[in-house]
Amino acid sequence: MGALNIILLGPPGAGKGTQAGRLQADRGMVQLSTGDMLRAAVKAGTAIGLKAKAVMEAGELVSDDIVSGIIGERLDEADTQGGVIFDGYPRTAAQAHSLDELLGARGRRLDHVIELDVDEEALVKRITGRFACAKCGTNYHDSFNRPRVDGVCDVCGSTDFKRRADDNEETVRTRLAEYRAKTAPILPIYEARGLVRRVDGMADIDHVTREIEAILDTAN
Repeated sequence: MGALNIILLGPPGAGKGTQAGRLQADRGMVQLSTGDMLRAAVKAGTAIGLKAKAVMEAGELVSDDIVSGIIGERLDEADTQGGVIFDGYPRTAAQAHSLDELLGARGRRLDHVIELDVDEEALVKRITGRFACAKCGTNYHDSFNRPRVDGVCDVCGSTDFKRRADDNEETVRTRLAEYRAKTAPILPIYEARGLVRRVDGMADIDHVTREIEAILDTAN
């Protein structure tokens, strides 16, 4: 089977970054994040990067044409020949159409749209319960992984712990709502084409990886 081009969807905390990292390590795929690509194009001073820089410096939103141009440039680079994971793109019906054209012009196609399906209430609990040792960085959780001795790090014995400022319920629920709003326009498009597959994002990390691998090993 040739190189695969997929869209990986999932709200914050669903484990999308972990799974994308594994696909990059195991399959040689490249994760393409529009934000990262914009910054790289601006830094490299490419023709489209310079256009994007001018728009951003004017405080305006980068147009679909510029985003598509940057993705096209990136798809022409050699490292993407092992397959691509699109992250954060497309977000509109127009962008979904542009992606088809970008891939088609390069003799490629979109193979799968994989969504990490989550129980939102459980996800809120998973994220808001996270904390870490301020000294050595060991991760803990209020419900699932408390220190053996309350208030004392298992690894270094520190009694100083920290939580991320954005790991609060209000912020997490806002991020989930934003995710739903951004995926709502594109999911029906890909569902109509039979490309969408869902994996239980609440399952064990290794199980999620196996499920994704099974999807990728199946021709659509």
